[in-house]
Amino acid sequence: MDLKQKLQQDLKEAMKAKDTFKRDTIRFLMSAIKQVEVDTRKELSDEDIVKIIQKSVKQREEAAAQYKTGGREDLYEKEIKEAELLKNYLPKQLSDDELEAELRRIITQVGATSMKDIGKVMGVATKELAGRADGKRINLTVRKILT
Repeated sequence: MDLKQKLQQDLKEAMKAKDTFKRDTIRFLMSAIKQVEVDTRKELSDEDIVKIIQKSVKQREEAAAQYKTGGREDLYEKEIKEAELLKNYLPKQLSDDELEAELRRIITQVGATSMKDIGKVMGVATKELAGRADGKRINLTVRKILT
């Protein structure tokens, strides 16, 4: 079952269970996916949908941080819960050790030896590890290895 079908199935289940929180969160995500499909005039692949989900999670985490700073605990909780729900649809994230092992392999593969080569490493790493590790995490780990 592809990701879009899974989302539609979970939406139906949430509607049957009268789970308004899950229903609304999935509907919002489905509308974002539909908007991109209409704009690009093509059916999105699972990789494209994962990028949309990652973007949505990031937006919710940023909003939650601002609500926390502003003292809006109720809105903070809502954003965090939505982000956690959406994370369930993302591929399993690499652990720190797995990420470091993958990056060491990529660094060896591209022949990187210093910080000057970070661009080459990041280009390959972001493609190969897309969806399994955040770009910021990849960058920080590459910097740690190359210094």
